[in-house]
Amino acid sequence: MQRFTQWLVAASILLFSCHVYAEDVVGISKTKPASGPSVKIDGGYMVPYQFMIPGTDINIDMVPIPGGTYSLGSPASEKGHTAAEAPQVTVTVKPFWMARHETSWKQYTPFLELYDLFKKFEAKKVRTVTKENRIDAITAPTPLYEPSFTYEYGDDPLLPAVTMSPYAAKQYTKWISGISGDQYRLPSEAEWEYASRAGAKTAFHFGNDETKLGDYAWFYGNSDETPHFVAEKKPSPFGLYDMHGNVWEIVLDTYLEEGNKRLAGKKHEAVATIAWPTKAFPWMVKGGGWDDEAELCRAASKMGTDDNDWKASDPNLPLSPWWFTDYPSQCVGFRMIRPLEVLPKDQMAKFWDTKVPNIVFDVEARIEEQRGVLGIVDQDLPAAIKKIKGE
Repeated sequence: MQRFTQWLVAASILLFSCHVYAEDVVGISKTKPASGPSVKIDGGYMVPYQFMIPGTDINIDMVPIPGGTYSLGSPASEKGHTAAEAPQVTVTVKPFWMARHETSWKQYTPFLELYDLFKKFEAKKVRTVTKENRIDAITAPTPLYEPSFTYEYGDDPLLPAVTMSPYAAKQYTKWISGISGDQYRLPSEAEWEYASRAGAKTAFHFGNDETKLGDYAWFYGNSDETPHFVAEKKPSPFGLYDMHGNVWEIVLDTYLEEGNKRLAGKKHEAVATIAWPTKAFPWMVKGGGWDDEAELCRAASKMGTDDNDWKASDPNLPLSPWWFTDYPSQCVGFRMIRPLEVLPKDQMAKFWDTKVPNIVFDVEARIEEQRGVLGIVDQDLPAAIKKIKGE
């Protein structure tokens, strides 16, 4: 009888936990919505949600992506196929939410404003970064050396944000995570490509017919050689915009000319496929941009960054770890995901920060020279910013 009672109490706690999980976690509903996309999970349904970046009036829309298994890469018969997309590998992806469209200037600009704000905190010796809280610190991008390059095609709030480095994009996701209390990060290549395909096995989520690409993407054939506002074209079956074209999107992986050879012959979970960068470049970007031909906008398409070329005009020494200064970085941006599975903070560090020696050295050198700054990102930051702006 005692053992049964213990079991009943444990079961009640479990059911209560599921109830709390379903009701209290943003993006999860206890009941299936009457309309719109949803993903069934234990304890409820993942649903689309919108959240306001704390301390601003700026929203980010997130879309639920169901888990599943697919083939990463492309077959040799696919037009535009390269060795870097081979061999095809079976990958299992866990459910996650993905930003409805690439990060816009409206969503990125508050992040850029942190540099001056962190400098003010530093001068007043408030919210000081210590060894104990360094895990919650980020570096904010320095002001642009040459804004006319980054903003050559405009800085309209609805244009995709571009020319940030992969390191800066990762720090952005850590900032959003810190002030929101939820875990956001860049996608892995496998997660990004899975979301881009939306269940399709073809070159594009709508099939193989390049003549239909203009309905879903801005690319060389219809862009008039300029980026366009986010979410102007048709969405994918997953409800995502601009997964083909407009801007290439930064993922977590390094770019490997040998492609997926290291993964061949086995099934893998998406995060386990990540080729974690050990050098500053080439970092991988996916999906093609506004200045690319149709075949470069395929789901499997990828490109590697090149600091030697993409930072050729940077007069700084060391080169900026936060910005690119040369073409084609005006065609490169990013979008966030939020995994359903929540990880301990120390395990999330590799998704937010970097251990790449070149980048670590450059960041630390800039901070020591007072040309960079560290700041703590937590849920108290928006109130601290409001206070220091009012002083």
